[in-house]
Amino acid sequence: MLTQEMLDSIKKVEATRPSRIGADLRRMDADEKHNLLRQYHPDYKESGFSTLVMGPNKGEKVPVELGELLQANSRLLGVDLDLNQIDYDVDVLVIGGGGAGASAAIEAHKGGANVMIATKLRIGDANTMMAEGGIQAADKENDSPQRHFLDAFGGGHYAAKPELLKKLVMEAPEAIQWLNDLGVMFDKNPDGTMVTTHGGGTSRKRMHACADYSGAEIMRVLRDEVINRGITVVDFTSAVELILDDKGQVAGAVLQNMETGEYLVARAKVVIIATGGAGRLHYQGFPTSNHYGATADGLVLGYRVGAPLLYQDTIQYHPTGVAYPAQLFGALVTEKVRSVGAMLVNCDGEAFMHPLETRDVAAASIIRECSDRGKGVPTPGGGFGVWLDTPMIEMIHGKGTIEKRIPAMLRMYLNYDIDMREVPILVYPTLHYQNGGLEINADCATKTIHNLMVAGEAVGGIHGRNRLMGNSLLDIIVFGRDAGKAAAARCHEVELGTMTLEHVEKFAKELEEAGVHTDKVSPLLLPPYAHEGRH
Repeated sequence: MLTQEMLDSIKKVEATRPSRIGADLRRMDADEKHNLLRQYHPDYKESGFSTLVMGPNKGEKVPVELGELLQANSRLLGVDLDLNQIDYDVDVLVIGGGGAGASAAIEAHKGGANVMIATKLRIGDANTMMAEGGIQAADKENDSPQRHFLDAFGGGHYAAKPELLKKLVMEAPEAIQWLNDLGVMFDKNPDGTMVTTHGGGTSRKRMHACADYSGAEIMRVLRDEVINRGITVVDFTSAVELILDDKGQVAGAVLQNMETGEYLVARAKVVIIATGGAGRLHYQGFPTSNHYGATADGLVLGYRVGAPLLYQDTIQYHPTGVAYPAQLFGALVTEKVRSVGAMLVNCDGEAFMHPLETRDVAAASIIRECSDRGKGVPTPGGGFGVWLDTPMIEMIHGKGTIEKRIPAMLRMYLNYDIDMREVPILVYPTLHYQNGGLEINADCATKTIHNLMVAGEAVGGIHGRNRLMGNSLLDIIVFGRDAGKAAAARCHEVELGTMTLEHVEKFAKELEEAGVHTDKVSPLLLPPYAHEGRH
């Protein structure tokens, strides 16, 4: 039930709406964006970060919550585990069952490898499933991968690794075609051409979508392909430690059954980390749009064997998370809502920014509006938000547009008696994406550990220090596929030595020498009845 204060504010929004339709709002210049971000974006809040005192990124800044896990002891410390008792023996072990993991597994299997996916929840329980807005690709006549590169490079504050971003944009059209051929039901015009729209920070309409459940549709098709190929999937089984061999190369992983707590040994010639993001760590107390398995597992696993991170200090807060009702707090309101015409306005119905600024700029603008300017709308839970003026969409594009273009969003709000066709919706930034992650080269391999590859949100460097809408669904396909192809080619050349977990003791000793005393262990959704494992 909307409060009286909300209803009074909505009247102001309705009063200013006619003058805002068709208004050409000014975009911020570079200096304005620079100053805004440093004053209001959470990435610049010093209390939200700590400095790593050990490991390959020693001396660098990291979110406090992530730092505690990176500098935590292994779950296997002190556990007597027989690595010769092998439960799974495969060519390629994919850790993670989201879009990147599924894409990697499909291509590795296509390349002739014996592949297994180990996933903490079920295959498809991932941020991929929750992605709404779409996937970018420059495949129209007025566009080019070069333009896509420039948009993404600038949007990421010129910090992306050029070789990774080049791969992302150059392989994007093929990724769309691959998904289309697999059966993804993209929005299409009557003549069969794909519908494309703008996203924040894009100079061309290159967003391909499946209404507002793009990720769910992509994951549906990828999951079906994995199952149809007969690829082994081990559900509810988390990787708790990577195994190395006496040559220093990755040789598999120790898995843990989430229901029984039993430890299992998986030997593999190539391991692909595709564990996704870290949103469920709730950095700085922010709500999150992430699924429950997004707890930075891959970053911790890689860091403990000595794989360096890149841009681990930068996080994306999506500007439009649900601020009301409380039952949906933090859930994603896709950027597509703005790309089809909705405008962000404050409690007085004033538009305070261009609706398609990049996500970091938009998030900082909303935080400023609700804090220093005092123009936020109070919520019953004690927070604030700003209005996303959704009725504008149908005033611009005609009745029925919302039900056609963003049906899932419409139904989500109707469940709580809010009709976004008639009233605006209240939003505030939500923790959304892990910009930083494990550093890789153009072959998807980590810099220091042979045969350890990474794909998807666990990678750092693809997007720089900010990601544009639609480039995450793209990167899981491009880098997932490439990691799978590279793993299939590489696994036939690998000769594994004696498997070892010596790095667990070494890591613990380094922690002690650095003066870190912690009872924390690596993230895992363990049931309370899990026992110590197999000895």
